[in-house]
Amino acid sequence: MTAPAPTLEVEAALARRIGHGPRIVVGVDEVGRGALAGPVAVGACALLLEDGREPVLPEGVRDSKKLTAKRREALIEPLREAAHASAVGWASPAEIDEIGILPALTCAAVRALTALDVEIDAILLDGDVDVLTPALVSAAPGTGRPVPQVELRVSADRDCASVAAASILAKVARDARMVELDALAPDYGWASNKGYGSAKHREAIDRLGAHEHHRRSWRLGSAPKPERTPAPVPPAPPDTSRESAAAPALPGVLWDDQWHPQDRKERP
Repeated sequence: MTAPAPTLEVEAALARRIGHGPRIVVGVDEVGRGALAGPVAVGACALLLEDGREPVLPEGVRDSKKLTAKRREALIEPLREAAHASAVGWASPAEIDEIGILPALTCAAVRALTALDVEIDAILLDGDVDVLTPALVSAAPGTGRPVPQVELRVSADRDCASVAAASILAKVARDARMVELDALAPDYGWASNKGYGSAKHREAIDRLGAHEHHRRSWRLGSAPKPERTPAPVPPAPPDTSRESAAAPALPGVLWDDQWHPQDRKERP
């Protein structure tokens, strides 16, 4: 069964909830979170909604993962023309290694929103955890603009047209960036795998080592993940008193250094 096309119902309801008059609602989505190489990209698609009037987006807008590369590319210019504003923000592999993937995604999102250069009333974000509002609050004094409301919705890239449009903007931009990077290091196959962990990509890492555009803090290559070795438990001291209520508590282990950031399944 074909999934229904995303709509602007959530965006329109969000604009009405904020108040009468023209309202700018921005759909945001990321691409590249699970890749081994290359930057993460966050797309932002700003739409102007006013008292029930909705913009008309081009036919065929869907979550970018549901579209062919040719179809995504064909939608870019129509999307830019239909949107009030659009932008893509980036975070580099070095930033991902330095601060972690979630903070890097947040930085890329803030950069995309800043690049829109419009006063935003609300942001529609795919997911169920708001990591964006604290960053927007921190950035607000420098912008002179109020902090927009952030609305969370699971599967927003499937259901909400502004977020689906943002996913297309980010995907096309990031794919083009990976093709450019492939020219610098063709042995890794980035033009085809886009930095994700294909067998050819992992084999090349095993053979050549990591490139500067790899996320070096991630588990790269095809070598199996090392087994975790349980921390040795020191023996309990002998009970020297029959009146002792209990043996002394052992120190707890909160974490160890056998951590691998990419244990999760990679996105296709």
